[in-house]
Amino acid sequence: MGLLKSNWGTLMSGLGETIQLTVVGILCATIVGVLIGLLGVVPNKIAQGTATTFIYIFRGLPLMVLALFIYTGVPMVIGTKIPAFVAGIVTLTLNEGAYTAAFVKGGINSVDVGQMEAARSLGLPWGKAMRRVILPQGLRIMVPSFINQFIITLKDTSILSILGLMELTQTGKIIIARNMEGFKIWTMVALIYLIIITLLTWLSNWVQRRVHA
Repeated sequence: MGLLKSNWGTLMSGLGETIQLTVVGILCATIVGVLIGLLGVVPNKIAQGTATTFIYIFRGLPLMVLALFIYTGVPMVIGTKIPAFVAGIVTLTLNEGAYTAAFVKGGINSVDVGQMEAARSLGLPWGKAMRRVILPQGLRIMVPSFINQFIITLKDTSILSILGLMELTQTGKIIIARNMEGFKIWTMVALIYLIIITLLTWLSNWVQRRVHA
């Protein structure tokens, strides 16, 4: 208990950075993912190809490689250093955005094609039919996936410790470097992650029950 009490403030500071990265990252990833997902269902081969390529590249790259590429590789080309927090957000946006785009595209495509045909036969243009008929139905399917993606993003922030960001994992490393209590500190860090992820999982299950009720 003494070890936890003496490091509680530091751990909570790291947790705050983790939550900030997660919230900002998931918001940006959701915007990008929805736009790319919609691009993937537009009746245009170039648009669909662009969406497919984006999803393929950024879902296929390991998160650590992508983070290091943005943080250390890109500045060599543009000649300007990118702040670690910004590099972390860009990394999460591209990686999580690709996964979000995939399930947005899948959610829209899962709606019966007859729904779009019926809307178009009533004179609705494609955009309005998508907005008023298809998306409301697709969103019911996508909502649990959005929450699950939030959980995944939270866990993925630990990889960003490679950039030196003072999130929860990096905070744990620093505390261990001071007191050499690796087992105890990593147990505390793991429990903090598990508590938050458990709460989010309960939320996800509750939402799924509400959506399918």
